[in-house]
Amino acid sequence: MMTPMDIRNKEFKKGFRGYSEEEVDLFIDKVVSDYEKLYKENIELKDKLSSINERLDSYSEIEKTLQSTLIVAQKTSEDIIANARKEADMIIREAEENRKKIIADANQSVIDINREYEELRKQLQIFKTRYKTFLESELNNLDSFFKEI
Repeated sequence: MMTPMDIRNKEFKKGFRGYSEEEVDLFIDKVVSDYEKLYKENIELKDKLSSINERLDSYSEIEKTLQSTLIVAQKTSEDIIANARKEADMIIREAEENRKKIIADANQSVIDINREYEELRKQLQIFKTRYKTFLESELNNLDSFFKEI
């Protein structure tokens, strides 16, 4: 690619009845000026493009990092939910086992209390019978005593 300097330093051969040297020089000066502007603008645009590409690469890396972070966060949240469900199931099982144990203990207590009640009832009946027998015996003894007197 030609540079503005190449255009400026270009020498044309002179021939018979050639172009007007002054006109050619003015035209070349205008072409050089326009070409210099375009050349500088091209360099600036290339620099900008390079900078933008660098930023784009940086943003691409950030995007990859964010995506991987999002994936890790999603996996972590799924793990937390799964663990919470497991823990909830375990708590429910323990509560169910405790409920069954409490009911079994209560039923056993009712059986024990009923057994104790029946035992006390039998002892009361025995006591009542013995006391009645004792009283009847004492009454008979009293009757016998009064008969002797």
